[in-house]
Amino acid sequence: MFRQRTANVFGQGRMLLHGAFDTHPARLPRRSTVSVIPLFNDVRDRSSRILFPLHKCVRRESHRGLQTGIEHRKPMFTDRSQLQYARRLVIKLGSAVITREDEHGLALGRLASIVEQVAECHLEGRECIMVTSGAVAFGKQKMAQELLMSLSMRETLSPKDHTRENTGKLLDARAAAAVGQSGLMSLYEAMFSQYGIKIAQVLVTKPDFYNEETRRNLFSTLSELISLNIVPIINTNDAVTPPPQIDEEIAKGSMKNRMGAISLKDNDSLAAMLAAEVQADLLVLMSDVDGIYTKPPSQEGARLLWTYTPDMNDLVKFGKKSRVGTGGMDSKVKSAAWALERGVCVVVCNGMQDNAIKTILRGRRIGTFFTYSGSNGGNAATDILAENARNGSRILQGLAPEERATCIYTLADLLLSKEKEILEANDKDLAEATKSGLNKPLLSRLSLTPAKLKNLAIGLRQIAESSHINVNRVLRRTRLAPGLDLTQVTVPIGVLLVIFESRPDCLPQVAALAISSANGLLLKGGSEAAHSNKALMELVRQALEAVGAGNAISLVSTREEISDLLSLEGHIDLIIPRGSSELVRSIQDQSHHIPVMGHAEGICHVYVDNEADLAKALKIIRDSKCDYPAACNAMETLLLHEDLVKSGSSFFTDVCTMLKNEGVTIYSGPRLAEQLTFGPPRAKSLKTEYSGLGCTIEVVGGLEEAVDHIHTYGSGHTDVIVTQNEQKATYFQTQVDSACVFLNASSRFADGYRFGLGAEVGISTSRIHARGPVGVEGLLTTKWVLKGDGHAASDFAEGGSMQFIHESLPVN
Repeated sequence: MFRQRTANVFGQGRMLLHGAFDTHPARLPRRSTVSVIPLFNDVRDRSSRILFPLHKCVRRESHRGLQTGIEHRKPMFTDRSQLQYARRLVIKLGSAVITREDEHGLALGRLASIVEQVAECHLEGRECIMVTSGAVAFGKQKMAQELLMSLSMRETLSPKDHTRENTGKLLDARAAAAVGQSGLMSLYEAMFSQYGIKIAQVLVTKPDFYNEETRRNLFSTLSELISLNIVPIINTNDAVTPPPQIDEEIAKGSMKNRMGAISLKDNDSLAAMLAAEVQADLLVLMSDVDGIYTKPPSQEGARLLWTYTPDMNDLVKFGKKSRVGTGGMDSKVKSAAWALERGVCVVVCNGMQDNAIKTILRGRRIGTFFTYSGSNGGNAATDILAENARNGSRILQGLAPEERATCIYTLADLLLSKEKEILEANDKDLAEATKSGLNKPLLSRLSLTPAKLKNLAIGLRQIAESSHINVNRVLRRTRLAPGLDLTQVTVPIGVLLVIFESRPDCLPQVAALAISSANGLLLKGGSEAAHSNKALMELVRQALEAVGAGNAISLVSTREEISDLLSLEGHIDLIIPRGSSELVRSIQDQSHHIPVMGHAEGICHVYVDNEADLAKALKIIRDSKCDYPAACNAMETLLLHEDLVKSGSSFFTDVCTMLKNEGVTIYSGPRLAEQLTFGPPRAKSLKTEYSGLGCTIEVVGGLEEAVDHIHTYGSGHTDVIVTQNEQKATYFQTQVDSACVFLNASSRFADGYRFGLGAEVGISTSRIHARGPVGVEGLLTTKWVLKGDGHAASDFAEGGSMQFIHESLPVN
């Protein structure tokens, strides 16, 4: 009986079960215990499916069968990046998604796109169930045509006749559903057949779920269809179902207890209940809006929630439901939350967006993702962390300067008292990085030592000392007119996102700068420093909790794409990347709406003039290149005056010998290569940042050539001249247009700590806001405060009673 029922559903009496088996020779085993999902979306014929290594797959039961009850359980996935592993999907298409704007007929192009995505998911090994609307709209289209045909020619052509405009009101929805259901399924069958996929129509009514036998039969049928690689398409039987009752609850005793009292009043609740019953990994509720908003999207101040947690119920205010269909956002949130409680991950998205399903399964940020992360101790989503950071920034701004300073002093003390725990965590990172083959420069940046922690603590105390004069510092006071005073004061920028690679010591530095400037902060560290970052972040949290601002700074530990973080323009005010030139350039290229402060490259030059003290020059060259070759302020190109390379001068030989003894690989510039018969290999480019023990040496004819070379091949970071001639030094420091220009000093001094800033959040080569090593000052902006006494702008118009005096007042 069971298989016969399944065959009837699938073939409507036209196909025997044996025939269905014949058409699927490569179907998945019915009782397989392991499901394998590709890590990329490749559409293949089922006969050529590929099994991937188990360490890249999710182990789930393939044939889950019928449950004995819908239990409360945690979802398998906690962040979007894991959705690529979802195997069993329930896709719900709302009426607004597949219905034309005139409500008569279907949006065929949009529907075809969704079918294509479902087909691709099915063909790559996922199990798909669709819950669809659209029968009423399809039926109305046919019935409207019949209604118009029944009118007389005169009535049809009359411009004053509005019958056609009101046909929707004349047509009964149940009758329209009866007319449209067969056509809708024929359309689905034609579309899926293009991909060699069989479908099955399953019509349900609410009483089917109230009766234990019919409910059991329904889900047994669905289980069998899934095992046969058939896509079930489920719809309510609107031809016989009475209109839904608002907030009608299932009151059938044990059934009510089983289902958690969800109201089956629309396809949202139906899809949620089905997803829970079949133990789906992912439920996608497709609507005509981008996701869940804090208020109706058309209202001012409405904000899209990329992530929704159960504790956010009071945050959302719902508007009217769609003019087509029976559900609304209220229904979607309730249904999604109900499914989430029963272990089903849920995304509410805009079904009109191109490739929405595929984008969700790639882990990208689209729609609203329902999760427990952040509400029950998990990793909160970035938009939630950013909102917490903004609130935390306001708490920090409201503190007395002494309280912010105390918070930083506490963090400095913790770095020393928790040295053992920090170094143990760092050892784990170093061991894993060494095993994975991380290159030496990055290993050097990754390493923490007692000396580094001690220097960090010293730098943090410097920041704490300066915290008394940072926020709300008066920069300018002007009396515009008697009784009308204007003041310019410093204020925090808001919420910062700092993305850094390898260097865990960056975390407490940037955290201290954020606390001192009262900014909220999100930190996104590299995976290679995960253990170290976690240990250091715990110390930051302890220091912040002492002043009641525990959420002001957070470590982004979810595996969200960087491009998704860069789209949080409503939450993040400034991005500061710290790392390789590839990282910084990528951030600058991808961020279109959030300002980025940083430098893409650190191509630093040292120019040795023919009037230099050569002993000093050797010392400066060694320190600039070899003290910390992975740093962005390390020398990458050495420019030598041509007199220092001519025969009779031993300086060139001394330089090469010193660099080779330090393990530096030397490359020659084009002009140097021409002068040497035998020598170092030619540099591939004069714009090379080696970030390690490599260096280019080039010859220049004099001071002006050196300046021209730096302007042509430099990155505007840090450039040095070594000379005893003051006029040449002045010319070089005036003409070289870099953030840092030094005389007779190592390029390694380009650092926030060495500049007395305590620490740096990064080095900027931009020409606005902040330039060079960026400390607290670079994390502040200003606002204007005006105090008057009933003043009006019209008082200062021509013929008015007042005039501007613009008198400068003492700042103090």
